[in-house]
Amino acid sequence: MQSFLASFFPDLSFDGIAVLLLATVLGGLVRGFTGFGFAMVFMPLASMVLGPVAALGLIWFIDLPFALPIAARSAKQAEWREVLPLLATATLALPAGIWLLIWLDRETMRWILALLVLAAVALMASGWRYHGRPGIPLSLGVGVLSGLCNGMASIGGMPLAVFWLGAQRNDRHKTRANLQTFFGISTLISGATLWYAGILTTRAAMTAVPLFAVYGVGLWIGTHGFRLASEISFRRIAYLVIFLSALASLPLWDALIGR
Repeated sequence: MQSFLASFFPDLSFDGIAVLLLATVLGGLVRGFTGFGFAMVFMPLASMVLGPVAALGLIWFIDLPFALPIAARSAKQAEWREVLPLLATATLALPAGIWLLIWLDRETMRWILALLVLAAVALMASGWRYHGRPGIPLSLGVGVLSGLCNGMASIGGMPLAVFWLGAQRNDRHKTRANLQTFFGISTLISGATLWYAGILTTRAAMTAVPLFAVYGVGLWIGTHGFRLASEISFRRIAYLVIFLSALASLPLWDALIGR
């Protein structure tokens, strides 16, 4: 098994492969359970062993076969008057996020990625709630932030999760439907942009092959767990897994563990 995996990850140590597998299954669990969060778990951990640029290309290939059918099923429940303005502005901001990813050095990107995720989890876990129906200016602003985060680290769902999970009037079913619909459409849009930027490569596609099944198992377990969990458990479990993943990925620990 080890030699089989090594053929797909020729430049990684066994520990690096183990981190990728762990990031994939945990990300799948969170994604299936909450409707978001795969990138928030996967990107900080995968960036430790691959670097942010390679991790971004890899996550796109892993999530593509799952994001599209999930989005198709969720589209009927989504609130399109919220989804469409966010999607439009996120698309416009996406190239700027990709430019930042390429321009910034690897360690700086790791710090930015981990701190963004930790800040988002802290805000969501604080109990903050947005009162009322979101207006166009707020929706457009969240969309711009989503596009930047999507281009930088495929975590465009992070500001959306803060936005929709923080809305008092939305229950978890509506939140999941909005997020999954958004992800499906934005995956197609971001794919074209990432391919043009040279981030989607044949090597990234081959690396994703052994991770499909791992992600699929995590996604299946998370989806069934969602049906059994209470609203409080739904939020707490998601926050905890994302928080621990981002915390473990901080470059602060590199010297301590000899990474």
